[in-house]
Amino acid sequence: MSDERPVISKHALQRLVQYLTHLKNLPANAPEHISATTIAEALGLNQVQVRKDLACVAEGGKPRVGYVRKKLLRDIEHFLNYDNLTDAVVVGVGNLGKALLSYANFTDYGLNIVAGFDTDPDLVGSEVGGKRVLDIATLNNICRRLNVRIGIVAVPAPCAQETCDLLVASGIRAVWNFSPANLSAPESVVVKNESIAASFVVLSQMLKNSFAVYGLD
Repeated sequence: MSDERPVISKHALQRLVQYLTHLKNLPANAPEHISATTIAEALGLNQVQVRKDLACVAEGGKPRVGYVRKKLLRDIEHFLNYDNLTDAVVVGVGNLGKALLSYANFTDYGLNIVAGFDTDPDLVGSEVGGKRVLDIATLNNICRRLNVRIGIVAVPAPCAQETCDLLVASGIRAVWNFSPANLSAPESVVVKNESIAASFVVLSQMLKNSFAVYGLD
């Protein structure tokens, strides 16, 4: 594939992550080849859509044979940039921040958290998940010196916008926001919000619908 990645939709990107996770979870003795149909059936997706997605990111698919499984995995990883680790920092080392710092599998998806930052003197200087917790006053220097481009916000809502502004001023180009607050940032900065509350509402509605379909109490 060319290094010039085609532009695909957010939903397609999410499906590619599903394909990659499925491929990684297959046993070592799985068949050498795998087809779009096989992936679609395993994930409960439309096989035409899966075939179109894979055609955007991988080469070598053959009718009735499919793709070489290991090469397909590498092609998807390359397209998603998982084979090129991107450094990030976490701001806010409360319970959520500690969980993010301790999650070892981020590197499987191309994300390398280099440090956490907080204002609490009892936390500064400690380690969480093998990562140092540094004073927020050093954020600008660290981000610029290490050329960090992703900032993860895990602070309470009242502090979130100030934290986002500080990250932007430190050269951060993408903000992954776990705070329950709407953040504003320059157009050149990407902001991705993770809403736990919204996810719960969706889950609750799906549960309610399931009860109605299957006649459960």
